[in-house]
Amino acid sequence: MVTYISNSPEDTLALGESWGRAASPGLVIGLSGDLGSGKTQLVKGVALGLGIQARVTSPTFALLHRYDGGRLSLFHLDLYRLAGPEDVHAAGLEEYLFRPAGVCVVEWIERWLPESESGVLTTPLRFKHVRIQTVGERTRRIDYDSFGT
Repeated sequence: MVTYISNSPEDTLALGESWGRAASPGLVIGLSGDLGSGKTQLVKGVALGLGIQARVTSPTFALLHRYDGGRLSLFHLDLYRLAGPEDVHAAGLEEYLFRPAGVCVVEWIERWLPESESGVLTTPLRFKHVRIQTVGERTRRIDYDSFGT
């Protein structure tokens, strides 16, 4: 696990931007954190790193925003309004979680993260799991693990 301390929204944006620059097709980034912790700020950075100039906003009510115009498409999902994996399946979002045609970033990933019958976490082949914790007014602790990246 890697820990990054962000001392400002600009730091969080820069971290996301570095991930976007390094991203290749099929990457899924799952974000967990309280409201206002900086999840969407991190997604904005990923978009910048991909070369996307569009204004990035949270898709809380739409569930999904797609951004094109960069070197890869960005699929931005927000699962806040969904109760669990069954709702994700019913909404038809699994294709973005397992086979994105670009990069997929998922806010509230804990609403999905299914387990296999053996109890092992079933994740996409290339997955970065990110946990954001609010430490202070502008300070965030960002812990992440990467699998298959």
